[in-house]
Amino acid sequence: MTNTKELFNSPFHSYHLDHGAKMVNFADWSLPLHYGSIIDEHIQVRSSGGLFDVSHMGRLRFNGRDACKLLDRLCTRQIHGMSEGQIRYSLVCNETGGCHDDVLVYRDGDSSYMMVCNGANREKIWNHVKSNRGDFVCKVKDETESTAMIALQGPKVMDLLSNFSNAIPDLKRYRFITKNVLIAKIMISRTGYTGEDGVEIILPKGFAKKALDMMFTHVGDTDIIKPAGLGARDSLRLEAGMPLYGHELDEETDPLSAGLSFAVKLEKGGADNEAEPFIGQEALRHIAEHGSGKKLVGLQLDGKRSPRQGMDVCTNEKVIGKITSGCFSPTFNYPIAMAYVSSDFDCKSVDVDFGKQQLPATIVDLPFYKR
Repeated sequence: MTNTKELFNSPFHSYHLDHGAKMVNFADWSLPLHYGSIIDEHIQVRSSGGLFDVSHMGRLRFNGRDACKLLDRLCTRQIHGMSEGQIRYSLVCNETGGCHDDVLVYRDGDSSYMMVCNGANREKIWNHVKSNRGDFVCKVKDETESTAMIALQGPKVMDLLSNFSNAIPDLKRYRFITKNVLIAKIMISRTGYTGEDGVEIILPKGFAKKALDMMFTHVGDTDIIKPAGLGARDSLRLEAGMPLYGHELDEETDPLSAGLSFAVKLEKGGADNEAEPFIGQEALRHIAEHGSGKKLVGLQLDGKRSPRQGMDVCTNEKVIGKITSGCFSPTFNYPIAMAYVSSDFDCKSVDVDFGKQQLPATIVDLPFYKR
């Protein structure tokens, strides 16, 4: 007998099927890989706008007097001092400084916050939060399955959404607003994971399809925003040099080596800092002082062959690193990759081991793409 696990369906499942999506299992959710062409969807987002269903991402609500303290204990970024309507990108680390996940923290009020985590890590983060709640006065609720989440990304998105709400184009980066539409409360944020401008919308599950219909009715020209799947989302974030858990980030990799020092507050809990120190802080202080032995770099290759995760990066037949992510870039028309290499390596020319042959690559600055 085979033991098959039933997949979660997004509230937009019928929308995907109606638009001819190829559905795949991603983090135990049935989600669209593409609607016909990953390259066409990638170019659509870069040139106009795309709609991504990201309902699989975890949405955890923190409420209570010590919500901020608990989040500061969990997050490398300082949560204390955030203003209402602000969002901060952070890491959640283990005791050795490795990454449990990267997250976004929304401050909704004096004692109300939301954490958005990767879908594949939702159960792990939930258990981590529970095991470290201690005596903090805070209720934590998993709202993932009772809500839906979409991302609208592309250079024409903000102007188009002004037809839906005048407040959206004025929204600053890493800020969000809450709006009441009919009987539903929706959160609209401006972060992004593609290198393009745009918004994310979190709304009640039962209102999801209605909200999508209302949005397209208000914006009018539906050719400006078209659905895009997981394939285009991955190639877009790679061009933008954004890390993905399970590739650039994992339990053995620290955020400093990943180039995410901006999201690590090593002074938390010090003499002049009121925030709670975070789990893994001492380990990251040691890495900051002594190094980890590796660094994340970008690679550019010639030809058409795309490097893949796990391939060796070499110089003079010596392995100095490994590919973490790679694809053929639809924007630049050549292969790109991210890789960890030895931190003391300072040359620009390397080789990528494709098995039967090694192909030359050039180390370049990240991100590959920036609008």
